[in-house]
Amino acid sequence: MAARLLLRSAVRAATTCRAAPVPALTRGMAAGGIPTDEEQATGLEKAIMKAMKEGADPYSMMKPKEYAGSKADPHLVPSITNKRIVGCVCEEDNTAVVWFWLHQGDAQRCPSCGSHYKLVAHQLPH
Repeated sequence: MAARLLLRSAVRAATTCRAAPVPALTRGMAAGGIPTDEEQATGLEKAIMKAMKEGADPYSMMKPKEYAGSKADPHLVPSITNKRIVGCVCEEDNTAVVWFWLHQGDAQRCPSCGSHYKLVAHQLPH
């Protein structure tokens, strides 16, 4: 009851105080539709979207390319230093991981299965 009375008095006050009619508000989406993610993105998000369009993977978010693991085509391991620890699951159904240090230079073999790994320099995106 009280809400109804307040609403009526607010409507009366608004109609008596108005000098000129106010145009109806239009929504921003009515003019051009809903903006896409690319149109709304700013800063780091925009830089990431631009890199992904160009085919780059700035934060290694996508699945890496698969390599044969041979001496001619070793698994590439990115690193910002000159060495990195690598874990190799030698067989598909194996539950144990063989860990070893990978140093910069030529391709190195896994001590257990013989797969080759090579350390490559990686620059941080920022």
